[in-house]
Amino acid sequence: MDALQSSKLSDGIDAPLWMFWKRRRYVLVMMTFLGCTVMYTMRVAMSIAIVAMTENRTISLENGTVGYEQAFDWSSSIRGHVLSSFFYGYMITQVPAGILANRFGATNLVGIGLGVTAVLTLLTPLCACAGFGWLIVNRVLQGMAQGVCIPSIHTAWSKWAPPSERSRMVLFTFAGVFVGTIISMLLTGVVSNLWGWQSAFYIFGSIGCLWFVAWFLTVRPTPEKDPFITIKEKDFILQSLGITEGESDKYNHPWKGILTSKAVYAIIVAGFCQNWGFYNMMTQLPTFLKEALHFEVQATGSISALPYLAMGITLSIAGYLADLFQIKGIMTTTQVRRNFNCLSFLTQAIFMTVGAFILKPIPTIACITLAVSMGAFAWSGYAVNHLDLSPKSAGVMMGITNTVSTLAGIIAPVVTGSLTMHNRHDEWRQVFYITAVVNVIGLVVYWCWASGELQPWSLEVQERDRVCESGGMKEKKGYENRLSIVD
Repeated sequence: MDALQSSKLSDGIDAPLWMFWKRRRYVLVMMTFLGCTVMYTMRVAMSIAIVAMTENRTISLENGTVGYEQAFDWSSSIRGHVLSSFFYGYMITQVPAGILANRFGATNLVGIGLGVTAVLTLLTPLCACAGFGWLIVNRVLQGMAQGVCIPSIHTAWSKWAPPSERSRMVLFTFAGVFVGTIISMLLTGVVSNLWGWQSAFYIFGSIGCLWFVAWFLTVRPTPEKDPFITIKEKDFILQSLGITEGESDKYNHPWKGILTSKAVYAIIVAGFCQNWGFYNMMTQLPTFLKEALHFEVQATGSISALPYLAMGITLSIAGYLADLFQIKGIMTTTQVRRNFNCLSFLTQAIFMTVGAFILKPIPTIACITLAVSMGAFAWSGYAVNHLDLSPKSAGVMMGITNTVSTLAGIIAPVVTGSLTMHNRHDEWRQVFYITAVVNVIGLVVYWCWASGELQPWSLEVQERDRVCESGGMKEKKGYENRLSIVD
């Protein structure tokens, strides 16, 4: 069932949409949004804190004298490895999570992944004091724990998100990524100045533990397993998704079809290109602001949050428009994904190039803000696209594409750290120009290969063909029986 057909159905709930607690699928949306928020506060804190961790801090001693807190003597290369080490672990668990999410419950994996991350976040100061090697181990383990979350969330949406609400539900969830990024960028610098860089990890880790408890109290893996859902809402979701109640969650995924599909490779390339700029800005923007534009540590966090505030707002607009254009028949699903995604890459490339050419505080920050915010339209393209190609294999495809896309999170900070050894303006210009070129590559590949339709290899099409074939055989047999009676 497509978005237009799904929009004609009703969940039978007489309540405005803003009353999210009346609809169980929206409760899941809200809790997943909060989960993404918590996840990124814990992930991004290191990008801000590492600036404070590597510069001496003035402190007041008990006897009234002034002392200094000794900073870690880490080069820009070591800082780059600390920041990128998270992604080493993040890559390992993506595909297994996509496979296991159906078997053990997608929401269960999300909860466990973020719960483990919260504990490791609380242990981060201890690991850092033990040496940067231990800190890297901690970051790798955090990456492994968080790696199960995004593929599992996509699997959850294949059970909960009607096609007419798909873009909005997915993108509202992902808005938590930017809210978490903003919160972390704003607060980490402040609390680091007040109570030391360690306090940021204690605060965000504790919040993560609280979310873990709330998650398991409120959400369930599927509508069928939710004791609080109304019968009409459950039927609405299942009918929209073409799911039969009691249907097995154990699938034999069409690996050959997935791994040879141009549409899947379009998502992979688009994800890599988008993540190159996103992770580069997320991990290196505070350093760029401090070293190249000469902002103070506390200011770097506040200014670094501006692009993500803009993107969080734009994400809601992009998700709404993506669904609206499909429901109104203005664009097909393929056209929505392709046009939104490629418009985003084009504008990002332009603003990155202009910002690099100018390289002055206000205009450059404005260009970065506009470039990052336009990334929201890319997310309404490639990031939702898995659910169009095959909802039942969406988690697996997200695991595969996000694994490859995460290479950008490993490579980009290291490349940037290597290029900016002396923090000269010409070095940072190279970083921005490379990001613009990567965006152009993503634009071309996605435009040529993207699709928003169920693929011939998808489980859904295979099941439909089997049903049609079975119905055809029955019709043929009935026709032969009628002929025998006539004879």
